[in-house]
Amino acid sequence: MQLTAKLVQVLPVQTGTGKNGEWRKHTIVVETDGMYPKKICITIWGDKASPEVLKEGNMLDISFDLESREFNGRWYTDVKAWKVELAGASSGGGDYPAPSNAAPAAPVDFGDSGDDLPF
Repeated sequence: MQLTAKLVQVLPVQTGTGKNGEWRKHTIVVETDGMYPKKICITIWGDKASPEVLKEGNMLDISFDLESREFNGRWYTDVKAWKVELAGASSGGGDYPAPSNAAPAAPVDFGDSGDDLPF
């Protein structure tokens, strides 16, 4: 999933050590645009966002996954970002090919076949 929103708050970085080594977690709060703006708390694990990107007031393009889990009969949902960059700062090598400026192919002339339909 993808979201473009304004960064309104950066919470303190949390660090620790687990069975796989050291970990680092950023938590940010962004606000969507529109008639009814919503605030969303997003978790960024590791170094998926540079410090210059995580400045309050920046518009961000955030690629994220939603994940829910159950604990003691209650459900909790996480919004985990896997890519965070300044809005409009796309690397250009994304999922879609760049538009081509080549001329369209010439139409194919099948000749005047009249009413000779193949069915």
